[in-house]
Amino acid sequence: MPPALKYKTVGIFSRPRPTALAEIVPHLVTWLKERGAMPVCDPETARALKPTDCGKPRPEIAQQADILLVLGGDGTILAATREAAPRGVPILPINLGGLGFLTSFTIEELYPALEDVLAGRETVSERVLLQVERFHNGQSLGTQRVLNEAVVHKGTLARMIELELHIDGAFVCRYRSDGLIVATPTGSTAYSLSAAGPIVHPAVESILITPICPHTLSDRPVVVPDTSKIDLRFSEHSDSVVLTLDGQIGVQLQTGDRVCITRAPERLKLIHPANKTYFEILRNKLKWGEA
Repeated sequence: MPPALKYKTVGIFSRPRPTALAEIVPHLVTWLKERGAMPVCDPETARALKPTDCGKPRPEIAQQADILLVLGGDGTILAATREAAPRGVPILPINLGGLGFLTSFTIEELYPALEDVLAGRETVSERVLLQVERFHNGQSLGTQRVLNEAVVHKGTLARMIELELHIDGAFVCRYRSDGLIVATPTGSTAYSLSAAGPIVHPAVESILITPICPHTLSDRPVVVPDTSKIDLRFSEHSDSVVLTLDGQIGVQLQTGDRVCITRAPERLKLIHPANKTYFEILRNKLKWGEA
């Protein structure tokens, strides 16, 4: 009798790269079935199968799956997080993209990683998410979750925006800049890093606030506890300001809007290689020490 599997239903999310997926997915699905696991594919993954299948919507897969196998880059992980984190479903990330800070397994490590995961030998890192709530004239317009960052920035016009930062009800400062990034430690190696923000280890319970091209050179990144409540308040004329969530969802703000950012109640369960430290991943991705 084969050993019992910790994860019986394996949801598969993929980045739409037909050539790469055609080489990977058919064997992967067969491999999982041979070991008693049930693969459930999203439409991008299903198109690589023969006969072709339309696949299932990602929200439906996340409801059924015990684990999500993500084939792609960090962008695919960010999209998968919105489905997996609220349901407590862990993600096993396999890098088919470029830089890939979050997708720390290579394609060569796919099957050894799956062997460990199905046997219950996985190593899991819990990543903080931010809850982003937009208010208009005091009324909530809904919330979103982000794994990396929420960014407020000018839309199509190359002009500075003006906003006030309040933390836990206390006024901090008024920014005149191209925008402001509010990031998690996971997001410290994303957009915030490009804006000269610090790299923060994922285990540090914090939120990063990084201005983008501030008009005042003394405006520097600030790191606060992740128990903080961050309020962004805008000048009277903020109709051209955009709120971007994890670089994938954009919301046009209106005069009278306020953005409130807090730590989300749930966390993302991200599986990572047991034999790779966070600093090893940084060295490899950022090419530290190379000429």
